[in-house]
Amino acid sequence: MAVGSTLRGLYALLVAVSFLSVLVSGDAVGDLQTKGRAAVDATIAKSTTCTKDKVKVRKEWGDITAAERKAYIAAVLCLTKAPSKLSATTYPGAKSRYDDFVAIHMKNTLTIHGTGNFLSWHRYYTYAYEQALIKECGYNGTQPYWDWGRWAASPETSPIFDGSDTSMSGQGIKTTHNSNGQKPAGNGGGCIEKGPFKDMKVNLGPMAALGDTSPPKNPRSDGYGYNPRCIKRDLSNYLTQRDATTVKIAALITNSKDIATFQSQMQAGNGVHPAGHFTISGDPGSDFYVSPGDPAFWLHHAMIDRVWYIWQTQDFDKRQQVIAGGTSMMGFNSRAQKLEDVVDIEVLNVDGKSYMIKELVSTVAGPHCYVYE
Repeated sequence: MAVGSTLRGLYALLVAVSFLSVLVSGDAVGDLQTKGRAAVDATIAKSTTCTKDKVKVRKEWGDITAAERKAYIAAVLCLTKAPSKLSATTYPGAKSRYDDFVAIHMKNTLTIHGTGNFLSWHRYYTYAYEQALIKECGYNGTQPYWDWGRWAASPETSPIFDGSDTSMSGQGIKTTHNSNGQKPAGNGGGCIEKGPFKDMKVNLGPMAALGDTSPPKNPRSDGYGYNPRCIKRDLSNYLTQRDATTVKIAALITNSKDIATFQSQMQAGNGVHPAGHFTISGDPGSDFYVSPGDPAFWLHHAMIDRVWYIWQTQDFDKRQQVIAGGTSMMGFNSRAQKLEDVVDIEVLNVDGKSYMIKELVSTVAGPHCYVYE
C-alpha cells in the first residue's frame, strides 16, 4: 500500500513538473522578452528622462481587463469623431482625426516600407497614435498589442477578433470573394458584422486593393478623395499558423544576427509583417497604403514594435543605433538611410516635434518611455 502511494505520488509529481515545463517553455518569445528586460531596466535606472516612475507598460490585448479594453475602444472611436487637422483642400477625404493617421501613412508608404526607417518610422507613428488617444481623447492606458503566436490557431475566436463588445470587432460577413494572392479566401470577406467598429467607415483610398475585395474607386488618383465605405475583413488562421507561430517569431529574433537580416525577414513574403496584415485582410487591410484604416492595424504594429524591442534587448548596447536599407521601397534608386535622417509625421508629431532616426530607435529614450510585458 505504501509502495502504491509512493508511486502515485511520484507520478503526480512528474505530471506537475511536466505541466510546469510546458507553461515555462510555452512562450519562447516571452522568455526572450524576460531575458532582455534586465538590460532595459539598467538603461532606465541611468536615465534622467525615462525614469522608473515614468515608464509605461504595453500589454497583450488578452492580458488587459474588459474595462481597459473598453476604454481603449472608446478612445479610438473618439478619434473617429474628432475633426481632421489636415488641409481640406489637399486631403478632402480626411474627415476625422483618425483619418489624419491614414492619410500620413498613405503619403509616406513608398518611403517607409522595405527601407532603413521602416521600424523607427512605425515606432514613432504608433507612439503618436497612442499619445493622440491619451492627449486628445482622455485615454489613460497604453497601446495594446496582438501576439500573433498566442492566437495563431484561431485568430477569429481570440479576444481581439471575437466580435464581442470588448474586441476590435470580428469577422466580415461571409461573402463570395477571391483569394488576395497571399492566402485562400476565408469565411468572411464582407463588412464587419459585429463589435464596436462595425459602423466605422474607411474614408480614404483605395490605392493598392488586392483581389479579395473590390472597394469603389476613389474620386482622386492620389486616394485622398472622400470615399466612405465599411471596413471589410476576411480573418483566417492560414498565415498565422504558417508564418506567425510563437516558434517562428522566436526564430526570427534568435536567428537574426544583424538588423538587415531581422527587418528583411520580418517583411519578407513569409514574414510576420505581411502575415498580420493579410490575416486581417479585406478593405483596407489588404491595401498597404490604407491599412491603418482598420483599427486592428495598431495592435499588429505594436507587435511588430515589440518583436523589434525584444530583438534589440538580446544585445541591447549593440542593437540600438543600427539601421540598414535605403530611403525608398526595397532600396530601388535610393541612397542609404542615415541615422540622422528625420522622421516628420506632420500633424501627427507628438507635441509638434519631428525626430532623427537615432532618437527613435529605443523605446526608453528620445520621446519614448515604454516597455513590453
